[in-house]
Amino acid sequence: KGTIHLFRKSQRSLIGKLTHEFRLVAADRRSWKILLFGAINLICIGFLLMWCSSTNSIALTAYTYLTIFDLFSLITCLISYWVMMKKPSPVYSFGFERFEVLAVFASTVLAQLGALFILKESAERFLEQPEIHTGRLLVGTFVALFFNLFTMLSIRNKPFAYVSEAASTSWLQEHVADLSRSICGIIPGLSSIFLPRMNPFVLIDIAGALALCITYMLIEINNYFAVDTASAIAIALMTFGTMYPMSVYSGKVLLQTTPPHVIGQLDKLLREVSTLDGVLEVRNEHFWTLGFGTLAGSVHVRIRRDANEQMVLAHVTNRLYTLVSTLTVQIFKDDWIRPTLSSVPIANNILNLSEHHIIPMPPLKAADNLSPVTSTPAKPSSPPPEFAFDTPGKNVSPVVLLNTQTRPYGLGLNHGSTPYSNALNQGFGIPGMGATQGFRTGFTNVPSRYGTNTRGQPRP
Repeated sequence: KGTIHLFRKSQRSLIGKLTHEFRLVAADRRSWKILLFGAINLICIGFLLMWCSSTNSIALTAYTYLTIFDLFSLITCLISYWVMMKKPSPVYSFGFERFEVLAVFASTVLAQLGALFILKESAERFLEQPEIHTGRLLVGTFVALFFNLFTMLSIRNKPFAYVSEAASTSWLQEHVADLSRSICGIIPGLSSIFLPRMNPFVLIDIAGALALCITYMLIEINNYFAVDTASAIAIALMTFGTMYPMSVYSGKVLLQTTPPHVIGQLDKLLREVSTLDGVLEVRNEHFWTLGFGTLAGSVHVRIRRDANEQMVLAHVTNRLYTLVSTLTVQIFKDDWIRPTLSSVPIANNILNLSEHHIIPMPPLKAADNLSPVTSTPAKPSSPPPEFAFDTPGKNVSPVVLLNTQTRPYGLGLNHGSTPYSNALNQGFGIPGMGATQGFRTGFTNVPSRYGTNTRGQPRP
């Protein structure tokens, strides 16, 4: 018999959790259009794959992979809607915006893997080129072109729209831009159409369809089947070149790097923060891209001890919030650490040295182990004296010698010193013994007792 746990929550499986989240997204009417396009996309992919098999064209297969990429973009758009519905949780304190970044990165990487697969198959076909049937080649090309353009222009895909504008331009966009400048130089009226930065997805769809049309014409005219392989390589290279900058940009977002285009603005804001009243130092600053268009950051601010923490926090947040939407600011006041000689209160009679015990001194080593020249242990294999590790300055406590010479101050005070051989025989280290000199001042005829007694009378 097992233990019965009352009010225990049932653990959902992974499929159950995915089903629950899908129902949450499907409840929004905006997602119905995406689901409809997704269903049509699956049907279109099925027909295109059958036509690729019947025509034996690898160029049409490479173009079909763009339709599969459209399916990934529709899934990314659904994830974007799901992210807008979800609120931050204790596990995901910054929200779920990084899921759409991960979806864009995965989609672009899969498209590049498909392009690499096409390149591998094309290299094998150069060795043995099969016959290409053009019966449904042109039909499949126009069906895929129409559906791809209709999908891209009908649905506003927020993540891919942002990435296509923020990422660096591909080599295909650069070549088309150069061609557009040349055309606009001849016909200036087309500058509003060709000069702006073209959508990379629309551009690759049109370029791939143009390559397939050229392939159809050359095969129909001259039965030149190798052009199909060349067109497949061209479409694969265009796909790889278009998706690579997007993968790099989304990958940098996942690695929590600072966007290059905002570094100058961040430096300017940090300089303004450091000049605020009460701010002494701004340190440990870290800013990163949380999602597409969302910047997060944290910073430590050291302020004066007399500054108002809430006032400084409000000013710092007001300055940085214009650029950093998710900001964490830690304010701490300046702390002066003063060194102390003792951590316990000093007694009144601490200066009365005669009332304390004798301070023991460690005994010196026997003289038979010392060399008369270097005062180091006389060993055959010992290092030179300057490199010896057993020197008197390291292992023997220092000895303070007394000075018997008279300073020319006219006071008649002798600072006597005894010879080195009699230094230990004078009771040095024992207050009140040895020379008549005081332990603290070195003056003769000066009492060695200081402070007051318990009755408050001065001591003799």
